[in-house]
Amino acid sequence: MNEFSLKYGCNPNQKPARIFMADGGDLPVEILNGRPGYINFLDAFNSWQLVKEIKDNTGFTAATSFKHVSPTSAAIGKPMSDRLKKSCFVDDIEGLDDSPLALAYARARGTDRMSSFGDWIALSDECDLTTAKIIAREVSDGVIAPAYTKEALELLKTKRKGGYNIVRIDPSYVPQEIERKQVFGVTFEQGRNNFKIDRALLDNVVTSNKNLPDDKATDLIISLITLKYTQSNSVCFATDGQAIGVGAGQQSRIHCTRLAAQKADLWHLRQHDKVLNLQFADGVGRPEKNNIIDLYLSDDPSEVLGDDVWQKNFAVRPEPFTKEEKEEYLNSITGVSLGSDAFFPFSDNIERAAASGVSFVAEPGGSLRDDLVIEAANKHDMVMCFTGMRLFHH
Repeated sequence: MNEFSLKYGCNPNQKPARIFMADGGDLPVEILNGRPGYINFLDAFNSWQLVKEIKDNTGFTAATSFKHVSPTSAAIGKPMSDRLKKSCFVDDIEGLDDSPLALAYARARGTDRMSSFGDWIALSDECDLTTAKIIAREVSDGVIAPAYTKEALELLKTKRKGGYNIVRIDPSYVPQEIERKQVFGVTFEQGRNNFKIDRALLDNVVTSNKNLPDDKATDLIISLITLKYTQSNSVCFATDGQAIGVGAGQQSRIHCTRLAAQKADLWHLRQHDKVLNLQFADGVGRPEKNNIIDLYLSDDPSEVLGDDVWQKNFAVRPEPFTKEEKEEYLNSITGVSLGSDAFFPFSDNIERAAASGVSFVAEPGGSLRDDLVIEAANKHDMVMCFTGMRLFHH
């Protein structure tokens, strides 16, 4: 198949729309179910590259949850604690521990569930039934993977009244070295960003502390590969084999850092006993629970804890999670990794990162104030690597 007609482009008024191979060859994908749209395919092709690169450069099975052409998270198939399973709403998934792919997607989907609502999914390996069971019960637009087991495909085809978008990609497909796109009738051309992100990229440690354990190096690699497919400017926090906070598309890097840190903080707070022990009212679904938790953790939880509303949300009225309690819990967090797609121009980024438990940093370097950034990292006993490579993506 050389081309595929789309219902419309980015918006309903943008017609006609299609994807096609300009060289006359076959598309590297097969649509097994549904009718993906323009934005679906933008998400599909970007997200597939992300999980493929993580798999190639870490050796771990990988998954990502994509939304509006940026990842909400990416993760590898590491075991999950009972606490993390409950936080990600997958503690009831039978066989989860036996499927690295399901573990990877459970982590990716559970990181920022509000942003992941209606996501596009990419899987580095054949989709198995356990992974399909997680996908089947979440609100999602579609999935791309190199293969699907018969049972997984049958289950996914029942989603969205039979219209769920399921795409199979040829894992051996290699695009041309030159890529092009048009903006305002003008054609842009550039070489593909084939830069390899692996452990060797982290060799230039510029801080006094140079102890970079293998698992933290893996977190930095995941962070940087995630940034490679995130709309810039972007900053990514990662820990335990997954991205836990992505700050994307901000004009100021400190705003990217603040946004990513805020998401990372929420990921940690969702695993606190006060959140895990919330007793929801009967009939409250997963999306509603997520929104309630988000409001419960906000600075003003009265919208879900108020005298006139709490019974709609909870079977038992919970105690407020005070600002002091949250700060005490977050102050105990350490060992988080942070990647940045361009250099930090000021040390304020390091100070904000330190407040969210960051101990390991990877950024290109090259700022006029590198010495001040390094000084701030040394003050917090961080390990910081200068990669020498910017990772802008637009």
